Amino acid sequence: MKLLILTYNLNRPSFRQRIELHLDILRNAGIDCEVCLYPRENLARWKTLKRCSDFDAVLLQKKTLNFFDSVLLRHYAHKVVFDFDDAIMYSADEPDKRCSPRKYSRPFERTIKLSDMVIAGNYYLARLAERASSNVEVVPTGLDISRYELDSKLQKDGKIRLVWIGSQATLKYLKQITPALERIGGRFGNVVLRIVCDSFFDLQNMEVEKRRWSLETQAADLVSSDIGLAPLEDDRFTRGKCGFKILQYAASGLPVVASPAGVNSDFVKVGSTGLLAGSTAEWVDALAELIEEPRLRKSMGENNLSFVKDFDADIIGRRLAELIKKTCSRP
Repeated sequence: MKLLILTYNLNRPSFRQRIELHLDILRNAGIDCEVCLYPRENLARWKTLKRCSDFDAVLLQKKTLNFFDSVLLRHYAHKVVFDFDDAIMYSADEPDKRCSPRKYSRPFERTIKLSDMVIAGNYYLARLAERASSNVEVVPTGLDISRYELDSKLQKDGKIRLVWIGSQATLKYLKQITPALERIGGRFGNVVLRIVCDSFFDLQNMEVEKRRWSLETQAADLVSSDIGLAPLEDDRFTRGKCGFKILQYAASGLPVVASPAGVNSDFVKVGSTGLLAGSTAEWVDALAELIEEPRLRKSMGENNLSFVKDFDADIIGRRLAELIKKTCSRP
């Protein structure tokens, strides 16, 4: 079967981890994939939508449609699958305020209604999609676990590295736990904060290692750390987050300290794979416990290696292929 994949940005982590990672698996499953960047210019976009008739199905990756594009897609496409992994019906900057329906909720609802199947990154997103669709499936974001199977603990300098990985847009969540980090830095002289990102900040009481994010080096930067950090606000936009950084920490064999928001509470098994912390005091207590207990760090890291196996790209990719084929087989 032939599948046209339409996405608005080939470089976004969402496309890279939810689609590009699985292309070989899809092709091995008999799904001939063509990836196409959704054009911005009207004529080029309409020509692309007209091409949908040449394929058995179209997969829209996190791209909601205006009225005219939705009419064209539904007219030309035999089957439509919509995949998303963020609460794109809300504003990321002002999640709890009433936002423009024309910009957020209407395009989302319109796209959900025209789709034959909706694939959501977590159950919170699935429930939102179910308001407009009766065919919603949950497929979590996967990762290639083998990329993290590196020689662990490359540093032998006696330092304990807290690590955070993410984008410039989400760095604000790490900044919010600065008071806790400063208190930890004042209490433990051998603790370092490692930031893996394209943007950075400094601390007064703790050394900060600034590692520019790279697809080639990110795994080594995580594996050679000691404790993964996943701070997050709790609002209707962040509840749509799919916890990918926690999976990365888990694949790296690290214990995790996370905010009790969204899937964080599902992914972190308290006392087994990590700890949850809401307030500054809770962050300080959780970090201090892991810093002082190397055996606890080790056991939690080992438990995380077992937990993350269910999210390996091979398992998630085969699930995605199964759903696409199921959609195409329906009359």
